[in-house]
Amino acid sequence: MNVFEREVGGRRYRIASQSVWDPRLQRPFARQAVLGPADPPPVADLGRTRTVGTRRVGDVGALTWVAEQLDVIKLIDQACGVAAPAVGPTVGEMVLAVAAQRACAPAAKCHLGTFLESCVPRVSCLPASAFTGQAFHRLARRVTAEQLESAQIAIARAIVRRFELSTDLLAFDTTNFDTHIATTTPGELARRGKAKSKRGDLRVVGLAVLVSETGHVPLLHRTYPGNGSDQSVLRDCLLALGQLHEALDEGEQRPRGATRTLVRDGGCWSEQLELDLDVEGYATLISLPLSHTASQWALEQAARRGAMKPLGGKLEDVRAARFRTQVGGLDRTLVVVESQELLRGQKRGIAVALRKAQEELRKLQRVAARGRIARERLEERVTQALRGEHLSDFVVTEVKRSEKGLSLDWHVDAVRRRQLERTRWGRRVLCTDRHIWSTGRIVYAFRGQWNVEEVFRRAKKGGLVPWGPSYQWADSSLRLHTFATVLGLTLVSLVRLAFGTRRSAGSLMKTLAAVKATLVRVRTQERGRRPTVMLAPDLSAEQRKAVRTFELERWIPGLLSSMTPDASRASATPAA
Repeated sequence: MNVFEREVGGRRYRIASQSVWDPRLQRPFARQAVLGPADPPPVADLGRTRTVGTRRVGDVGALTWVAEQLDVIKLIDQACGVAAPAVGPTVGEMVLAVAAQRACAPAAKCHLGTFLESCVPRVSCLPASAFTGQAFHRLARRVTAEQLESAQIAIARAIVRRFELSTDLLAFDTTNFDTHIATTTPGELARRGKAKSKRGDLRVVGLAVLVSETGHVPLLHRTYPGNGSDQSVLRDCLLALGQLHEALDEGEQRPRGATRTLVRDGGCWSEQLELDLDVEGYATLISLPLSHTASQWALEQAARRGAMKPLGGKLEDVRAARFRTQVGGLDRTLVVVESQELLRGQKRGIAVALRKAQEELRKLQRVAARGRIARERLEERVTQALRGEHLSDFVVTEVKRSEKGLSLDWHVDAVRRRQLERTRWGRRVLCTDRHIWSTGRIVYAFRGQWNVEEVFRRAKKGGLVPWGPSYQWADSSLRLHTFATVLGLTLVSLVRLAFGTRRSAGSLMKTLAAVKATLVRVRTQERGRRPTVMLAPDLSAEQRKAVRTFELERWIPGLLSSMTPDASRASATPAA
């Protein structure tokens, strides 16, 4: 968006101009909006002034700057191919507006116009009143899932090209979000499944995300029915993964195609899936379930004396054993990893589960002694009580029938428990076809799975860019709402990457959100509209750096005048 000044009727005004792409006519068209007068503010008696509110500058300005660097609106409009409406926003403008709202002030779509009115930076030259919930749902009905996927790939290509993002290691994972959609409401996306929130009374919507190793930047996502499995979702994404692979090569301008590594958890293991990923150009790194035959063999080998060896450097608290074998007919390297941090966490969780199981078993003992339960039902409830992780491996139970009726005997096998602590607890089995990688590199690469989990934490309730509350029920609206939420997560990650800080994304966004303009109005006895002036805030050193990085001064020129030359040089020093 270009901001310039123009003289109209003897007064100077600041004008914002925007070029929007029309996919139907295959040409851009221009929009303009008046930002306000550019004349010097009037001299007034401070006793006759009052503040009438504030306007957002820092957080929305940073997100808008990143979106302009990527040309997000044009990429989305080109991919969706929806003709620009005669009045109202395009798909790209609406998605960017919703993404900024989710990242700065999450609320329903009916409050979108109010949010945009509270911002000095503009995502569009259209008036804020044009961004309504009805307009969002109308646009959502005109966009297909394939078009949104094409837009994701185009944006990923632009991200790699503009921000020089490393994409040699990508992490994949899934989650789901609760909805309050009625059971009788038709739809394919909101389904009852295994909710991450542990609630079984709500329909959930699934989300699969592919994230870069550096920056926690989402590059590809898929909205899927809440009752879908990780393996089926990844299989459905194979075509998009192949297209993304080519787009990333093009964005990085590599002379020859790269081999990227896809990191995922054990729910996605399949021999055929491994072969399909290899065809698309991806190597794999996966945590096998401990119940897998190859995992059990590797754990037995690692239990031998001297097999587990400590790793150095940043992984000094980790021990590992490495083997090479056939896994389902495929040549794979297995690494058994033992982490003390994971072991402590598992022991805490098992202790809590054991206390609950013991209470339930004592209760079942009393019920069985009174003869008020059938043997099949008793055995079923015992199995349910021990369904926690590893409980059934060291809690020994026996149901007996005597002349007096049923009896339940149980005890905790301390010897077996200590054996599990030495050979299974706190351990993972990593499986990869990266045979030339060192053991430390394999372990460190798998820890990149944390990147996806961090993105999910930001998207959950109370997070930085929450998916909910979601007030739509149609599949098309849910899909576009998820697309806008993931775009908000992407913009936040890129803001942190462009700013070049080690601070968390949440802390950085709070610092940017504090950069607000104060509206001051002069009380006079004269007739006509009283002038309102935007005053720049007092800035910290970090906020002054943000003004320079994200070009916030174009929205409020007073930001530059509030920065003394010494302060400007000090803010520029860390960036150098």
